[in-house]
Amino acid sequence: MVEAGEKSKTTAMASWSVEAVMLPASMVLVQAFTMGALLLSKLALNVGMEPFVLLAYRNLIGAIIVAPFAFYFDRAMVRKVTLKIVGWLSVSALFGIVLAMGLHYYGLRATTPAYSVDFLNLIPVVTFAMAVLLRLEKLAARTLAGRMKMAGTAICVGGTMVASLYKGKLLQPPWPTHLLLRQWHHPAATAPAHHRNMALGTVYLCGSCLAYALWFIVQVRVARLFPCKYLSTTIACVSGTAQALLIGAAVSHGRAASWRLSWDLQLVAVVYSGAFNTGATFCLISWAISRRGPIYPSMFNSLSLVATTVLDSLLLGTVVSVGSLLGSLLIVIGLYAFLWGKGREMQYHHQHPPTSTSSAAADQNNNNKQPPAATIAAAATNADERV
Repeated sequence: MVEAGEKSKTTAMASWSVEAVMLPASMVLVQAFTMGALLLSKLALNVGMEPFVLLAYRNLIGAIIVAPFAFYFDRAMVRKVTLKIVGWLSVSALFGIVLAMGLHYYGLRATTPAYSVDFLNLIPVVTFAMAVLLRLEKLAARTLAGRMKMAGTAICVGGTMVASLYKGKLLQPPWPTHLLLRQWHHPAATAPAHHRNMALGTVYLCGSCLAYALWFIVQVRVARLFPCKYLSTTIACVSGTAQALLIGAAVSHGRAASWRLSWDLQLVAVVYSGAFNTGATFCLISWAISRRGPIYPSMFNSLSLVATTVLDSLLLGTVVSVGSLLGSLLIVIGLYAFLWGKGREMQYHHQHPPTSTSSAAADQNNNNKQPPAATIAAAATNADERV
């Protein structure tokens, strides 16, 4: 009996040690996928691929990748899919795919990968601000956690303004630049002149953050109505693909050439984004959240920011300035201050659960109004879990 207990304990410790290595490694891999998708998408957009064409194909690939998981884990729930659920998932796809991703691609085309990745780190903060404006979350300014969230939000906003409005001295990086053009003479290394518009790109990226914030609010409601993450993701990807096809056809004026894919960079960007940045990332982050909670994946977001800045300069020759570095640093500091406050708040709620009476009242209130703000904020802390 004692030997069996010791063997079980040894097995549990071995499993924990493997998990302690695999969890951070998987989150680093997620950041690598995000970085690769940004760079490949930028290259595809530079050679003339339309944002909604890339969006439609990416989510079609994503639906194909996630569908087997939906069939295996959620096949019993297929018969429970109703028009109401499909409607909510279509609204979720409208905010999370068509608006959020579509505006992000337009912003990426007009700016740079290093600049656009700053706005991905702002998504939890923007969601918090949106929840406060909609009266779904209280500031809790009297608590340390609330003050840290407010301070983190202010620092992130300041960092965004610095990165957008202040350039400062141009820095000569300690690595060679423009390798893609100098070594391989690839035309995608330089964006066309009509694509370069930092002001308009910033507007697109800000709109993308707002759409993501609204998506998280809708997504939490969808999760309560239909808690089948693989099946709901598949349906949302299919709906997003259909919506992107319609908008893309209107934007491209029905030109068939805009939708034709060859064995080139555009096909690589589509397959990579759909397979890795939608399918693999979704599975890895879902596993990490189940083991460590929703705050854990966001703690690795600064890796993609630093790596994308380096590779953007290395491959595409993007100029690194004092303003961009200072703005990025402020965004990272603000993000971690916000995440610390949110983690402290979630820990408090976990240690002090509401009484049964207040829980019943909260459930009644949520059924009549909006999803709980704590759930929205918890979901939004993971800026990389995008459909």
